[in-house]
Amino acid sequence: MSDFMDFLRHKYAYVARGEFKPGTFDDAKTLFDRAVATYHQGFEGAYLLQEPGTDRGIAVIFWDNQEDMEANHNETLEAILNEMSHLFAKAPETAFYEVSSEIQKHEPVEA
Repeated sequence: MSDFMDFLRHKYAYVARGEFKPGTFDDAKTLFDRAVATYHQGFEGAYLLQEPGTDRGIAVIFWDNQEDMEANHNETLEAILNEMSHLFAKAPETAFYEVSSEIQKHEPVEA
């Protein structure tokens, strides 16, 4: 029965879309990696996407639930986010989503 209940449980995604000041994306990536390294309980994975040839990007961080995301907010994370804030050209747009569909790559079946 727990497999069925796990199937019914959805992940959640915190999404931030932003643009960094020219030439600062690599610095922002380093800080993003440091911030994500502080996450533990309920953390399911993260992606940082960069639009090629620009300093625009999208961060997607997966969580079991919003409460776990909030519980992972601590002084270390706050210091990293403060360090990152001056790199943004303007404040990022953020939202929290329920993952309604997840499709993973399947290995080919041998005949």
